[in-house]
Amino acid sequence: MPATKKAIEVANIAAAAAAEKLAENIIALDVTEPMPLTDVFLLASGRNERQVAAIADEIELKLHEAGIKYLRREGKETGRWILLDFGDVICHVMHEEDRMYYSLERLWKDCPVVKLDAVPTA
Repeated sequence: MPATKKAIEVANIAAAAAAEKLAENIIALDVTEPMPLTDVFLLASGRNERQVAAIADEIELKLHEAGIKYLRREGKETGRWILLDFGDVICHVMHEEDRMYYSLERLWKDCPVVKLDAVPTA
């Protein structure tokens, strides 16, 4: 069963917020098949800790304005990998070095990519 329409809408709001703070490599993966607890992983990169924190803050703010509150937040203190759990969507905002090291796209390579309206396709 693919990601719900609501999850895709939430991912689009989060992606637009990340893009507003100049996040790079924004991608959303439909993880419903291997992970029954959530629908979409949103991945975004920042060049430094301050930008990573700013991206995460903007995602949190824009989703809060849309009436969606996070359930959990991890990693805010270090600013290297901030995880924002919104239930159906989990946002991974990572420092570009950590993103390359952990290579989440490779780990979840079998998952389909969700088309994001806010992010131009290459």
